[in-house]
Amino acid sequence: MAEEDDTRIRILQSLRGKICEAKNLGPGSGPTRLRDVSTFCTISLDQEEVFRTKVFEKTLSPFYGEDFYFEIPRPFQCLSFYVYFKSVFQRDLPVGKVSIRKEDLSKISGKENWFTLQPVDPNSQVQGKVHLEMKLNELITENGSLAQQLSVRSIACQGLPLISGQNCDPYATVTLVGPARSDQKKTKVKKKTSDPQFEETFYFEVTRSSNYKKSQFQVEEEDIEKLAIKVDLWNNGNLAQDVFLGETRVSLKILKNDHIHRAWYLLLPKGNGNKTKVDDLGSLRLNVTYTEDTVLPSACYAQMRALLLKSPETKPISASSAHILGDVCRDQNEAMLPVVRLLLHHNRLLPFVSAIAELELEHTQEANTIFRGNTLATRCIDDMMKIVGRSYLMVTLKQVLDEICDSNKSCEIDPIKLKEGDNVEANKENLQGYVQKVFSSITQSSASCPPLMCDVFRSLRQMASKRFPADPHVQYSAVSSFVFLRFFAVAVLTPHTFQLRPHHPDPEISRTLTLISKTIQTLGSWGSLSKNKLSSFKETYMYDFFKSFQEDKCIEKVKKFLDDISSNVSKESSGLADSLVLKEGEVHKRAQGRKRLGKKNFKKRWLRVTNRELSYHKHRGKDALFVIPVKSILGVEKLDESAFNRKNMFQVIHVEKPLYVQAGNCVEASEWIEVLSQVSRCNPGRLGTYHPSAYLMGAWLCCHNSFETQPGCKPCTMSMPVNIQLDIDCDRETERIFSMFSSNLTKLQKMEDACASLSVYLGQQKEQEEYSLFTIQDPRETFGTIQHVRAVLEELQAHHDTHGALADEPGSMENPIVGKTS
Repeated sequence: MAEEDDTRIRILQSLRGKICEAKNLGPGSGPTRLRDVSTFCTISLDQEEVFRTKVFEKTLSPFYGEDFYFEIPRPFQCLSFYVYFKSVFQRDLPVGKVSIRKEDLSKISGKENWFTLQPVDPNSQVQGKVHLEMKLNELITENGSLAQQLSVRSIACQGLPLISGQNCDPYATVTLVGPARSDQKKTKVKKKTSDPQFEETFYFEVTRSSNYKKSQFQVEEEDIEKLAIKVDLWNNGNLAQDVFLGETRVSLKILKNDHIHRAWYLLLPKGNGNKTKVDDLGSLRLNVTYTEDTVLPSACYAQMRALLLKSPETKPISASSAHILGDVCRDQNEAMLPVVRLLLHHNRLLPFVSAIAELELEHTQEANTIFRGNTLATRCIDDMMKIVGRSYLMVTLKQVLDEICDSNKSCEIDPIKLKEGDNVEANKENLQGYVQKVFSSITQSSASCPPLMCDVFRSLRQMASKRFPADPHVQYSAVSSFVFLRFFAVAVLTPHTFQLRPHHPDPEISRTLTLISKTIQTLGSWGSLSKNKLSSFKETYMYDFFKSFQEDKCIEKVKKFLDDISSNVSKESSGLADSLVLKEGEVHKRAQGRKRLGKKNFKKRWLRVTNRELSYHKHRGKDALFVIPVKSILGVEKLDESAFNRKNMFQVIHVEKPLYVQAGNCVEASEWIEVLSQVSRCNPGRLGTYHPSAYLMGAWLCCHNSFETQPGCKPCTMSMPVNIQLDIDCDRETERIFSMFSSNLTKLQKMEDACASLSVYLGQQKEQEEYSLFTIQDPRETFGTIQHVRAVLEELQAHHDTHGALADEPGSMENPIVGKTS
C-alpha cells in the first residue's frame, strides 16, 4: 500500500491469537453429558462469523490448536467465540460462547486465559446502533395552560445483523417508560436492509394530566429522572415470530440542560448485565491479542520515518534508531517486524541486515554456533523470510504437504508410540517416502527463491567466510541455519501458520510432520563434516531411520542448493512463473449480464485466484466455468449493499461485464479485495474511476446514468505505483514503532544514562550491570541518536494530542454512546 498522504485519521484494527482447547463441553455432568460428539469453534464479530476451526470428533475436551490473524475491516462491539456440537442431519447445536466487549479486549490482550462458556441466548445476540433525536416542546393546551411535549425522532440504524444470511426487515418501537406508564409507538417496517432510514417522529405528553390541581407547571427534575425513552429494534417475521435485534434506553434527564439531544446509541442485549446461574457448559482456553492503531496523516510521520531510514548508514550500526529499538524491546519477539517492513518497502533492508549480522559475527567465537541464538539479526532475517518467502513456500511445499495431510498414512517409528497392529517397517517406508519428496522439493527449488533472500544469503555467506577463514564449511552453515532450520523446517512443522494448510493438523498428522521436520533439519544442517550427523539424534529410532539415507548424496544436493541461492551468479528466469494459488473459497456469484434483480441470479461457486488468473467453478476441484486472466483485471472495488440488498459484496471490473461476488463475511470480502488488487496492481489500463453500484433496469443505480459504458462516478480506492512489490502501509508501521518506543521509555532512559556514564558526560562511570544489557559501541553517537529519538517522539506525541482533542465526540456515528437496557 502506498503511504497515505492526506489529512485523514485512520483507526486500523487487527486480531491475532489462538483457540487452544476446550474442556468438559456440554450441559450437565455424569451420564447426562453427551458422549462421542464432534465439536468445532467459531469466531464472530458481533453476529458475523469470520473464522471456523475444523471439526474434532468424539471428544468433549478437544485440542483445537488453531491460530488466527485477520484485519478487522469495520467497527464492532463484541468479539465472540462459539462452541458447537456438529450435527449431520440437523442444525449444529450451540454449546456455549465466550463474549468479550471491545473495550475489555485490552485487559486480556496477549494473555492466555481459561473462559467459562456462557449460554447462547437469542436476546443477547445483538449488533448495530441507532440514531435518535429528542426534544422538549412547550404547548398551549385547550384550557390555556402550558404543557410539555416530548418529540422523539427515530432517524436511522446502522449495522443490524443478517437474518438467515440475508438482510433483515427491521422496525423500531419507541416507548416512553416511567414508574406508572408505558406509552409505545412503532415505525414502519423497512424491507431488506441492515441500515434502515426510518425518519419518523413520535410525540409523547410528559406533563401531569390536565385535571391536576396545579393548572400549569414545568417538568420538574424528579419527574424527568423517572422517565426514559426505550427503543427496541425488531426483525419483522411476517408469519414467523419477530426476532429481537437490540435495545437502548435514554433517560429524559439528559434534556435538563439542553432541550434538544441528538446522538447515536449502541444497541444492547435485553437485560444487559443480568447474570443468572446456569449449568456448567465447559470452558475454553484462548489467547487473544487485539491491536488498534490510530494512524495520523502521513506528514506527521516524516521525521520518525526519516530517522529510521537513516539506520543502515549509521556507523556503528548499534547507534542507529532501528538497533536501539531492538535493544530496548529485546524481550518482544515481534518488536522488529514493523522496522523490517518499513525498510523493506523503501529497499533499505539488505544493508541494515548485513550490518547487524556483521555485528553479531564479531561476538561469535565458534563457527558451529553461528546464527543459532534469538538475536536482533536472526529476528530480522526470520521476519524478512516470512514476508517475502510466502510465495516461495507455496510453490515449494504446498503440493507435497497437501499430499501428506490428505493421505494420512501412518508414519510412527517410535516403538513406544506404535498402535496395536502397526507395522513399523511399513511406517518407516511411508516416512522415508515423505521425507524424500519434501527434501527433493526443497533442493530443486533454487530458481524460485526470492531475489532478496538470495541477496541476504550471499551477504551472510561472505561475512561468515571472512569471520572464520579457516573453516571451509561455515559459509554453508551460515545459510543453512536460516533456510533449513528457520524457514523450511518450521513451515513443515506448522504449515497452517504459513497459510500452507487451512487448519492445525490433527495429532497423528502433526506427529508425522514433526518426524519429517526433524529429519529435514538434520539433512539440511551444515555443521563440520568431520562430525557425524547421526550424533544429533537423541532417540535410537531416529538414529536408525536416518541411516537409511545416503548422506553423501544428500550433502551434495544440499551444497548445490545452498550454492544456487547464495552465489553471485544471477538466476535465469524462464519468464513463466509457476501458477500459485493465492486464495480460494466458496462465494455467491451473480450471473453476469443479468439486468434484473432476483435470488436465482446468485449461485454458490468456488472462487480461485492465482498469480495468473481468476476463475470460478461449480465445486472445488471441478473444471473452471469462467476464467479472467489477471492481466485483464481493471479494478477491484466494494459494491454498495443497496445494489442487490446483500452485504459483503465486491466487484471485479475487467474487459467484459463486471463480476459481482458476495463473500461469506466482512473479513473474507476484505481479503478477496486485497489479494485481487495486489495481483493486478501493475496492470496497464487500470481504471481511475468506477461505479459503486450496479447497472440495472437500464441505468446505473449510483449515478442514474443510462449509458452502460459511462465512466465511473467515484474514484478507485486502489492506486499504487507499479514498483511497489508488497502491501506495506508505511504510516501504520511507523505508528507501531512510535508505540513501542513510547511504551519502553524507561529502558530508553536507562540506555541514555549508560551512554552518558560510559562517555563520562555526567561524572563517575556506573557499574557494569547498569548498561550490560545494551549494545553500545560508540557512546557519544548512541547518545546523540537517543536524543534525536526523544525529540521525534515528543513531536509525534504532540500530533497525537492535537488530533486526539479533535476526536469524535461521544454520540457521533464513529463514537456511539453505550446506553442502558431494561
